[in-house]
Amino acid sequence: MQVRYWLEHAWLDPVVEPGVLLTVDGGLIARVDTGVVAPPPGVTVLRGLTLPGLANAHSHAFHRALRGTVQVGTGTFWTWREFMYSVAFHLTPDSYFELARAVYAEMALAGVTCVGEFHYLHHQADSRPYANPNAMGEALIAAAAEAGIRITLLDTVYLHGGLTRDGYRPLEGVQARFGDGTAERWHDRWTQLKGAEHARIGAAMHSVRAFSDRDGYADFARWTDGVPTHVHLSEQPAENEACLAVHRRTPARLLADSGFWGRHTTAVHATHLTGEDIGLLGRARSTVCMCPTTERDLADGIGPAPQLRRAGSALSLGSDSHAVIDLLGEARAMELNERLRSRTRGHWTAAQLLRSASADGHACLGWPEAGRLEAGAPADLATVALDSVRTAGPAPRLGPETAVFAATAADVRHTVVAGREIVRDGHHLLVEDVPGALARSIGAALHG
Repeated sequence: MQVRYWLEHAWLDPVVEPGVLLTVDGGLIARVDTGVVAPPPGVTVLRGLTLPGLANAHSHAFHRALRGTVQVGTGTFWTWREFMYSVAFHLTPDSYFELARAVYAEMALAGVTCVGEFHYLHHQADSRPYANPNAMGEALIAAAAEAGIRITLLDTVYLHGGLTRDGYRPLEGVQARFGDGTAERWHDRWTQLKGAEHARIGAAMHSVRAFSDRDGYADFARWTDGVPTHVHLSEQPAENEACLAVHRRTPARLLADSGFWGRHTTAVHATHLTGEDIGLLGRARSTVCMCPTTERDLADGIGPAPQLRRAGSALSLGSDSHAVIDLLGEARAMELNERLRSRTRGHWTAAQLLRSASADGHACLGWPEAGRLEAGAPADLATVALDSVRTAGPAPRLGPETAVFAATAADVRHTVVAGREIVRDGHHLLVEDVPGALARSIGAALHG
């Protein structure tokens, strides 16, 4: 089916063009015509600045239930984690579907057209598999379909409860839901997962805290070669200290020695890296996913993003624990965090930051054809208002700067996925009453 969209202004990287007509056929952009000064009859009009759809490269959907609640009092990443586990305890495939559907609808309202779901909530609370061992992962794939967005399910191997200077701890309490017992059992379950038109299957190693070299780093690297593969890396200094005590190597070096790193791999957070670590990731052309809001919220620190970029790593962005879901805000935060640390401005252009939020994010999720407005690319679009109280004033040619440094998720007016309107004038067309759906599903997640 062929449809046409007239874009009042479009970011055709690296410039903004007024009056762009997109012809979409079979969910792909078939033709891009510029200089179309007025919308032709019968087209769908998208007023504002249209960008490629945004890619949220790191999500834990059930963490959305923590928003607000974990902002009370003080603490650290580790105290936050205990509350997170209490939320994980109550979820079932049905309740997780409802929560994820609402969270993914919130993402669509923020212009996100593809999510990387870092999924480790696999089994029942007593560690027994469901009758369908992939019931939880399939619930997430179904939730993304109903919310109208694409998903890469990063099914995660998670075998240990943590790493200390004394070695690996067993899974305890709710962590039992996360583990498959052995790497081979994880692999057997993972190979049963099936993608769909809107879904691709990736893999993840939770961290060197949860998966040890004795579990089979080399086997994992072989199984996942060429598949989008993500890992939490050096999120906390304690992780590095324990890894050095037990393995005499940093987490990045430990994984490098097993052949883990490559163009298909993504390090999430990468907050506390050595110069050698940065070089390892850069030479392998591995992507790094920064989650600035979560890293601030959990007091993790500021990662070495400029150094990673210079070393050769592409940078993507994620909302992780969903303290907010705003990829424009994450792009802005990556620049502003570095300004605070360095006391200089302009580490990235607005165009570079938008690429991190779109093309580079899609690429690390296994959708390299997405994230650009050009013939042959998926017709995934996000339109940002240029007439809100935040965005009014700048010339349209400064649309990228306006989107990154002034707009928020609330300024996303339209979202299109595979040529299909998902959000129109700020209203989700597939999920009725997204705030209500969030409130109901979060209540179920918190209280069972």
